[in-house]
Amino acid sequence: MDRVKNRIKELREQLHYHNHKYYVEDNPEIEDYEYDKLLRELETLEGEHPELITPDSPTQRVGGAADTLFSPVVHQVPMESLQDVFSKEELLDFDRRVRETVEAPRYVVEPKIDGLSVSLEYENGVLVRGSTRGDGVTGEDVTANLRTIRSVPLRLTCPLPFLEVRGEVYMPRGSFEKLVERQELNEEKPFKNPRNAAAGSLRQKDSQVTASRGLDIFLFNIQQIEGETLTGHAQSLERMRELGLKIIPFYRVCSSIEEVLGEIARIGDLRGSLPFDIDGAVVKVDEFEQRRRLGSTSKFPKWAAAFKYPPEEKETVLLQVEVNVGRTGTLTPIGIFEPVTLAGTTVSRATLHNEDFIEEKQLRIGDTVVLRKSGDIIPEVVAVTRHADHAVPFQMPAQCPSCGAPVVREEGEAAIRCDNPECPAQRLRHLIHFASRDAMDIDGLGPAVLEQLMANGLVQSPPDLYRLKAEEVAQIERMGEKSASNLLAAIEKTKANDLYRLLFALGIRHIGQKAAKLLAQHFKRMDALFDATEEEIAEIDGYGSIMAQSVAAFFALPQTRHLIEALKACGLNMEDKSVVEDTRLEGQTFVLTGTLPTLTRAQAGKLIEEHGGRVSGSVSKRTTYLLAGEDAGSKLTKAQKLQIPILTEEEFRKLLS
Repeated sequence: MDRVKNRIKELREQLHYHNHKYYVEDNPEIEDYEYDKLLRELETLEGEHPELITPDSPTQRVGGAADTLFSPVVHQVPMESLQDVFSKEELLDFDRRVRETVEAPRYVVEPKIDGLSVSLEYENGVLVRGSTRGDGVTGEDVTANLRTIRSVPLRLTCPLPFLEVRGEVYMPRGSFEKLVERQELNEEKPFKNPRNAAAGSLRQKDSQVTASRGLDIFLFNIQQIEGETLTGHAQSLERMRELGLKIIPFYRVCSSIEEVLGEIARIGDLRGSLPFDIDGAVVKVDEFEQRRRLGSTSKFPKWAAAFKYPPEEKETVLLQVEVNVGRTGTLTPIGIFEPVTLAGTTVSRATLHNEDFIEEKQLRIGDTVVLRKSGDIIPEVVAVTRHADHAVPFQMPAQCPSCGAPVVREEGEAAIRCDNPECPAQRLRHLIHFASRDAMDIDGLGPAVLEQLMANGLVQSPPDLYRLKAEEVAQIERMGEKSASNLLAAIEKTKANDLYRLLFALGIRHIGQKAAKLLAQHFKRMDALFDATEEEIAEIDGYGSIMAQSVAAFFALPQTRHLIEALKACGLNMEDKSVVEDTRLEGQTFVLTGTLPTLTRAQAGKLIEEHGGRVSGSVSKRTTYLLAGEDAGSKLTKAQKLQIPILTEEEFRKLLS
């Protein structure tokens, strides 16, 4: 047993060391493969001896779903916000006020990271708690999620009795771009900026989701410390570095306000080239004794200020407009401009958003426009200052630039879309949706594998999946013969899927899985949908005019017929398999809400459909019953208002029996 304990201790020390070299110092000494081997060995030993697992073990970085919402944390030392200043004159006033109280102050100037402020607490060198700033007095316990950030040390290099540090969790620009790309592929609403993405990622109930988001952290303040005495901010930053904490990327100690102004200007020039976002520069009095004498107002410390950079704006000329087709079929106009330098980078392209934006600005090729960087990240057109002579406003195309199919703009939407299921620009997104769990449910065929299949020229459309050969798939990186065989078996299995799964997999706009089921049960065969009129589709209980229009338009496309014929040739089932043997709930519509004692909503819905009933997502006068569990919300209120019978799970089971 001693040999196992010693090996576990040795592995943890090695992994802590290499983790710090990689994530904090950005100077790895071993390959990822070697690191993974060490981690796997530790996981195996801890699995065999769970009594030896400790909170600071590298295996404890990723947990599962949280049981409850984040519990409140009262900060012993308030996490104060800083007073913003926007000009040289305001900084000079700040310096004057400081000098009225203390003599010869030194200042520390550092970049103001644009993220989410957090506190980390260590006892005897081990991370015991992490929390958000909240309102500065009370935050939320997010320890499990902070553990997933690789640059957060689970154990310090020195076992101080107690240490509390403050820092900023942020999302690097590279991680943000990858996240937005994934969200767009999954047809989710993407985050607007890295700061929002960082905040949303840190407050996930499932820490595995947080771990997948690529968050990072910079520490910039010691809130409390026991066992040592520090006299200044610069000294505390270096002590944090010695303890293994990842401190702010750079800082400068200045002896005059002139030096402070020079450093703020230097940081301003750098901000466009940094791999993370900053929204200003922070100026702090260095000596803690001087800070004590200066004190705080009811809102801000008097010894610090945050300088906010104004958004830089410049005039340029719109040379042309490109229209890109996104992976969800949305047509996005992109302005091409004469290059200008904004926030430290050269800008020659900016999104023009949509048709409404172009009409509002009356944009024309050759116009002189004002550009700026929103949040120092995304270039945007602020205004047109001069129209080009004899030019006419730009018009969005009537056909998709990628495939030539007609584009559509639905009432109430700003976006113009291409709904062609074979549009080349949308191939990856269509394939990801086609293979997803609620659609064809192809086990092992995730986005990463699909991207590799496309990159190797093996797959371009859904029928290609059913033509794959094992020897071709086995050549893909990290696949091998066994993985290839398993993947092809999973694909083959889906040929027998019920018709509704295939209908949902086709990605018909406005048609979810439930609507696909209704469609399959009503028309029974795929071929019947090619002859169905919009009026006939609208007769389906639960369908509205927009859904009916969408289905009719989809099956009117020649590309849809080509796709279906190709899938039929591959042997996919084209008929509804649903058989209702017990029809006691026939003609009855159920709405589910809240958490049931023993059934999930999916299980309850399946029982309803097996007995001939129908499940709807919204309460209406046509609802027969509301099946309600704990924490039922607005659906319960609406059902009560409409006097719709409300069932508990026990009453529902009696209804079935």
